Amino acid sequence: MKNILLPTDFSENSWNAITYALELFKNDVCTFYLLNTYTPAVYHVEYVLVNPAQFGLVDSAKETSIKNLESFKERIQKAFKNPNHTVKTLSVFNSLVSEVKDQVAEKAIDTIVMGTKGATGAKEVLFGSNTVHVLNQAKCPVLAIPDSFKYENPHELLFPTDYEIEFKSHHLNPIFDIAKSHTSRVNVLHVSYGNDLSVLQQKNKDILESKLAKVANVFHDVSNLNVEEAILDFQMKNKINMLIMINNKHSFFENLFLKN
Repeated sequence: MKNILLPTDFSENSWNAITYALELFKNDVCTFYLLNTYTPAVYHVEYVLVNPAQFGLVDSAKETSIKNLESFKERIQKAFKNPNHTVKTLSVFNSLVSEVKDQVAEKAIDTIVMGTKGATGAKEVLFGSNTVHVLNQAKCPVLAIPDSFKYENPHELLFPTDYEIEFKSHHLNPIFDIAKSHTSRVNVLHVSYGNDLSVLQQKNKDILESKLAKVANVFHDVSNLNVEEAILDFQMKNKINMLIMINNKHSFFENLFLKN
């Protein structure tokens, strides 16, 4: 059974991400946790010295959160009558990133699925401000669904890598899970400036080839483009349904997206 965390602010953007998750995992037995975090507006104003609870602001925010969560839960149950799925709600007074970290540990979350506003450029398409913080700190896979992106079966997966790190089984298992469930092909994309692979890179590539042998895969090499351009160019020329990047300390994911 899978445990899936669905952070929501009750926007249509977050609803779109929820529907994506319900479709992606429709054949899996899952518990979906709808999470809404809240803090009253006055809580953010540094010069307010009184406790916001004195004004009933916390209770009001909580009531609104619970009401909207139940509304989203009913909406899910009406739109997706799936006996494999259980939906639970979580209304918490906390910041989003802090609560996501707590829930991942407490509920043994397998995957987080959340929406993010899309824009031009790989970085903006993938990450909104909340999403980038979750990606940077969550200890499980995160699916970031661009605004208005409708579900399509993930037959073609794009997996960019610079071969600088050795991917372990726990890095690759989520890829195998999707690839096997949806008969997907993994397109491994390496971007270079025409230089040969180092001994370490070649070793890591050989390891990756061996581990990916259990699913359909194709290895691609692209030169004379930066990584961001190469990803966009590849997606323009090929029907890619899902972009997969693994966040690991000192990995090219960190260098590309998570450093200021």
